[in-house]
Amino acid sequence: MRKVMLLAVAVTALPCLAIAADEELAGSYRLISSTRKILDTGEISNSWGKNPKGFITYGKDGRMLVLIVRDDRPKPENVEKMNDQQRIDLFRSMTAYGGTYTFDGKRVEHHIDISWNEVWTGTTVVREITKDGDKLVYTSPAAPFASDGKMSEVTLVWEKVK
Repeated sequence: MRKVMLLAVAVTALPCLAIAADEELAGSYRLISSTRKILDTGEISNSWGKNPKGFITYGKDGRMLVLIVRDDRPKPENVEKMNDQQRIDLFRSMTAYGGTYTFDGKRVEHHIDISWNEVWTGTTVVREITKDGDKLVYTSPAAPFASDGKMSEVTLVWEKVK
């Protein structure tokens, strides 16, 4: 009987733990660095340039939005004169998506329902998270890198906006 009572208490406490974890993550963060490690060579490079720009926002309602752009994005003269190559270059130098999220204190899952690239829509992105004060450090699972297919891990560092 005692085991049943303990199990009942544990099961009812789990949603409270999930809410507490989501509230701990809630807020807006600015991207301060993004590095890529090529697993075969150990080489580390800036995956979005030396000074990437980006924001990610987590709401207490379980929704999230992210926008990341390279630091060396092209800047066409104006919208009327923009050509197709410039549009392609702008598309390739950014990522943006939104959806819902789940967070267990160590790992966040982004359940994407809108994105800059329809290939991502309907998918889930998983990141391991460690906290360092007001900073979140995301690490992606090893995967082929989009531009060259080399197995890589990407680390993003976000700082809470105050």
